[in-house]
Formats: sequence, structure tokens, C-alpha cells
Amino acid sequence: MNKVRSLAVAIAVATGAVGTFGASVAHAADKYPSKPIRVIVPFAPGGSTDIIARLVTQRMSQELGQPMVVENKGGAGGAIGASEAARADADGYTLSIATVSTMAVNPACRPKDLPYDPIKDFQPVTNFANTANVVAVNPKFPAKDFKGFIEELKKNPGKYSYGSSGTCGVLHLMGESFKMATGTDIVHVPYKGSGPAVADAVGGQIEILFDNLPSSMPQIQAGKLNAMAIAWPEQIAAVKGVPTFKDAGFPVLNQPVWYGLLAPKGTPMEVVNKLRDAAVVALKDPKVIKALDDQGSAPSGNTPEEFAKEIKEQYDWAQDVVKKQNIKLD
Repeated sequence: MNKVRSLAVAIAVATGAVGTFGASVAHAADKYPSKPIRVIVPFAPGGSTDIIARLVTQRMSQELGQPMVVENKGGAGGAIGASEAARADADGYTLSIATVSTMAVNPACRPKDLPYDPIKDFQPVTNFANTANVVAVNPKFPAKDFKGFIEELKKNPGKYSYGSSGTCGVLHLMGESFKMATGTDIVHVPYKGSGPAVADAVGGQIEILFDNLPSSMPQIQAGKLNAMAIAWPEQIAAVKGVPTFKDAGFPVLNQPVWYGLLAPKGTPMEVVNKLRDAAVVALKDPKVIKALDDQGSAPSGNTPEEFAKEIKEQYDWAQDVVKKQNIKLD
């Protein structure tokens, strides 16, 4: 009887402890946020990731009643900042910005030395915004539309070169995915960033360019590059008449890039949902929408579950392209 009674007491104490712990977590979530929130941007200031992060979190700060302080931690293709964010306390006070590069491309290209797991180490909050990708050509390229573009490439395997922002970057993978989907053979020329790649495409040193649309938009609008297709849900007025990859018959290529918000794995869902709700309010603000549009981006604000699915799909895509095309870092 004593043993039975002791066991009953132990269970009661344990149950009470669990109940107290659950109540304390709920109470903490109710009070959240009670101090400034740190947001790690895993790239240098001034780029698209940094700009979008600051636009959205500034408006979120107003909704949450606490500052969201952006901290740039660049290096290793975003791996340094993402790694620090993955190791942070799961209390909602250290968050990070996710990109296709940090969550899909890096894991595919650096499987042995990446210090974080994009699927296991993070809790997705929401996708802030999407940005279109584009394949464009120098105006002297023989073809003037997508159909003719593919026909020209198939007639001349290995003749033409395409530029990207760097080896094993998202635009390199886009180019290799394009080759796989279309059955064409074009030669990759890696650059140190989109700027030099755009300049050489305009100058004719390379014939083809895979890029984020905002980087090459001015040259396209000025007639110095011809856009063949865009990765976007629908056609864009700023590049009137240019088909989406889906319109052109290649839906697998219709993948824009995205910029979203992550919390460390284990962050209470009450906190995650508060952050997501604040982001949705921010992304419906006309000023934020206009500022994103000026960056060539469109707001998303999907659920944590939807964003997790989005991340996994891109992760699987990158793994597949890197493996099939035998892509290796220099």
C-alpha cells in the first residue's frame, strides 16, 4: 500500500508540475513580446533580403508594440547567420529571415559542412514576399520569343552561354533546372553577383542570363535585354507580353524566390501565431505593399504550415538538381 500510495503521490506531483509548466508557457506567450525582438538577416545590408526584412518588420513592430531589430550576419551564402539563428533560444526573441539560398540551395550544395538543418532546426512563421525570376537574352540573340529561343538552343547544343550570380547559387540551379526541363545544352558562366552578370549579358559577352527580375528589369525596360520568360504566377505588366514558364509549357520552372520569417524549432506556437498575425497586418498595409512592389516583390503572408511546405518543396527541388547535374562548389 505504501508503494501504491507513493506512486500516486509521485504521479500527482508530476501532473501538477506539467500543469504548472504548461500554464507558465501560456502565460509567457500571453505577455509576448515584452522586450525587443532580434531578427537575423543572413546577408549583407542593402540587398533584397535586407530591404524586405526591414520593410515588413518595421510595420510588425508597430503591431507587436516592441521593436524588431534587424541584425545583418552575412557570409558563406547565408550559412553563418542561419546557423546562429538555429542555435538561438526558442523564446521568440531571436528570429531570422529565410531565403531559397539558406533553406534549399546551401543544404544541397554544402551537405557535409552546413552547421544547421533547414528542416529540423527551424519553425517556419510565414513567407513575407515573393520575387520573380527571369531568363533574358542579349538583343542580338537570333530568337525573339520563348518558342524560338528553345528551338535555337536545341539546334545548337553547347553553343550558347548563360550567366548567373555564382556557382551553386539559386540562379545557377535555375539555369540547370531549365536545361533539364527543356532538353537543351547551355554552358554556365558564374559571376560574383548579379550585377556583373547583367553587365556582360548587356555587353554580349554571354548570350543568356538567369536573374531575379528586379536586378535586370531596368535593362529589359530599356531594350538592352530581351526577357524570354518569367517565374511568376501570372504575367507582369512591367514586362508586358513576356510569358510565365507555366504559360510556356514548363510549370516546373515557374518558381519565384521568397523571403520569409523563421523562429528556432521549439518556439511555442502561441508565439509563432502572434508573429504571423502581425506579419499579415503588415503585409496588408498599402505602404508596405507599395514598397514591396517597388522592389519587384509581392506580399505573401501564408500560414506556418504552408510556408513549411514551400520550404520543403524548394529543398527537394535543389537536392534533385544538384544531384542530377552533378553540381559542385568551386
